[in-house]
Amino acid sequence: MKVHFIAVGGSAMHNMAIALHKKGFSVCGSDDEIFEPSKSRLAKHGLLPTKEGWNPELISAELDAIILGMHAKKDNPELLKAQELGLKIYSYPEYVYEQAKDKKRVVIGGSHGKTSITSMILHVLQHQNIAFDYLVGAQLEGFETMVSFTDAPIMVIEGDEYLSSPIDRRPKFLWYKPQIAVLSGVAWDHINVFPTFDNYVEQFELFSKTIEPEGLLTYFYGDEELKKIADSTSGIRLRPYTTPTHRIENGITSVGTNFGWLPIKVFGEHNLQNMMAALNVCVELGIEEQDFYQAIQSFSGAAKRLEEIARSEKTVVYKDFAHSPSKLKATSAAVKKQYADKKVIACMELHTFSSLNKTFLKEYSGCMSATDEAIVFFNPKTIQHKGLETISKQDVEDAFLPSKVTVYDDAQLVTSYLKSQNLDNSVVLLMTSGNFDGLNLNEFAQELV
Repeated sequence: MKVHFIAVGGSAMHNMAIALHKKGFSVCGSDDEIFEPSKSRLAKHGLLPTKEGWNPELISAELDAIILGMHAKKDNPELLKAQELGLKIYSYPEYVYEQAKDKKRVVIGGSHGKTSITSMILHVLQHQNIAFDYLVGAQLEGFETMVSFTDAPIMVIEGDEYLSSPIDRRPKFLWYKPQIAVLSGVAWDHINVFPTFDNYVEQFELFSKTIEPEGLLTYFYGDEELKKIADSTSGIRLRPYTTPTHRIENGITSVGTNFGWLPIKVFGEHNLQNMMAALNVCVELGIEEQDFYQAIQSFSGAAKRLEEIARSEKTVVYKDFAHSPSKLKATSAAVKKQYADKKVIACMELHTFSSLNKTFLKEYSGCMSATDEAIVFFNPKTIQHKGLETISKQDVEDAFLPSKVTVYDDAQLVTSYLKSQNLDNSVVLLMTSGNFDGLNLNEFAQELV
């Protein structure tokens, strides 16, 4: 198979290119900008384009498939050439389904927790020596790529509700047609695509209708929208889950099970709920409950999902991908509950289209109230780059009320402030889907401790 990637430098795209290359496909691609770590990883496998930019001359009738990334535009010259030649053009999720259509497909959807649930399932399957393919939204320890295509009979897919491609405006997860599906919760996001809450919820209703007949939907019973969706389904099996019995002693969370209290490395109610979703999936895949719990005890979390990045006797630093209001609230509360005897300083970056949208800002009301000190950073240049209405520090401060936040629009002021603080008996939580204007969070964390 000869496959060409338009916008090969993307996080998901370059991982798929490597996965197909490892499967024996002839792979080429192009992009107008490729950053690290994509650049080095593509180069390692001999897949880095010789020059940046779009090259219509690479598009010929010899290609079996074109895979189109979201970074490309509708008028991309390579896309236009492919359309002119009548080549088969796939979106990223469409091609994932093409590789997985003969497998048992597990799809994890929801506004939050997708990567963590997917990672937990993969961890347990690997622990049980069960062969599987996967698509996950973060680089996981022990996995070279975020995508794997082999002859395994199972594929575990993190199901994103964002758009499939520039010419396919359907959510990605509508492509996958799972036999086993998870919905973790619904909290409005992607306001640039789904302008109202009802419109956003509708995507998850549509997803529930893609589950194969007699398939399983496991969902968080504490989410009212998910209960409505479950009640409206037919022809599939339902298995709700809730927050398990747990306790925190000496900074360690343990879960109550039929086999006694089991200490685990992750913490926070969302992570405990995620674990229950993973348990339901693994049991459906034939894994004994006791084997699941034995395996999950060694799970330390997914990258950037409440990931501990520095620790000393007096200070702990975490980083987290949290950026939407629900994620921010849950992560902040989880850290404070886990470290009730320490000062929790939470610092988050408004970076996404939704978070920087003046209309959407009010959704952040009260979401950092669990912390002892809250800091919010945004870069005015990012707002300008996204073509959004200007917001002020006062706008942000008002939006977060009744949470009291200190707002900065200069990343250097944030880092200088944190470095100047006495962080004895403190936990610092750095939350962003960006990087605080190019800050190396791991190195900065080491400086803080």
